[in-house]
Amino acid sequence: MIYFVGAGPGDIELITVKGQRLLKTADLVIYAGSLVNPALLNECKEECIILDSAMMTLEEVIKAMVEEEMKGEDRVVVRLHTGDPSIYGAIREQMDLLDERTLKYEVVPGVSSFCGAAAALKKEYTLPNVSQTVILTRMEGRTPMPPKEELSMLASHQATMIIFLSVSLAKEVEERLIKGGYREDTPIAIVYKATWPEEKIYKGELNQLSHIIAENHITKTALIVVGDFLGDTYERSKLYDPGFTHMFREAIK
Repeated sequence: MIYFVGAGPGDIELITVKGQRLLKTADLVIYAGSLVNPALLNECKEECIILDSAMMTLEEVIKAMVEEEMKGEDRVVVRLHTGDPSIYGAIREQMDLLDERTLKYEVVPGVSSFCGAAAALKKEYTLPNVSQTVILTRMEGRTPMPPKEELSMLASHQATMIIFLSVSLAKEVEERLIKGGYREDTPIAIVYKATWPEEKIYKGELNQLSHIIAENHITKTALIVVGDFLGDTYERSKLYDPGFTHMFREAIK
């Protein structure tokens, strides 16, 4: 069986129990290079074959999986992806090729870095009367964006926004967010390597974004987090409001 496993955002204790169990039993692990904390590979048994996919093409990854599967039905292959494999994991193309070969596989979810960033910031992305929507996106680079997902168009919602894979384009990110409707003084944070031992957090306002990134020499492995949820103003949740009735509790008069 082949397993696509989310490794979590960096902290080795944030892989799921199932993911950890599969690493311990795997005969082959193909992991996503510098994006996955290599300390997780210490869970693997001594005879496990470990390959770094940073040096491999899609076809080479699939070939390694297939060859391991051909050794017997009891073989366990783990494709170890950073965070949760459903977000910028490029797993669809792998699964489609496995489908063509009628090979069985399973996806094991993981903790995404955007969840790790919220924990690092000690903030809640969805606050009453501030934001009830979280947008996960990126700037276009060599991978283009669908026209309706261009950053300034998404910015028009002024929701909580988490921007992946874009710190190298910080100036353009800043300009497009302001053009789209965010205030220049909208709170922002840059979370570098969320939950890793070397995690760093930088805070400021949107019009300072590119300056903060340049000043601190951040070039990769960081999330840009934007929105008023980073501020201090919000309303209490109705769920725990003593004056609010719901199916489990009557309001206190």
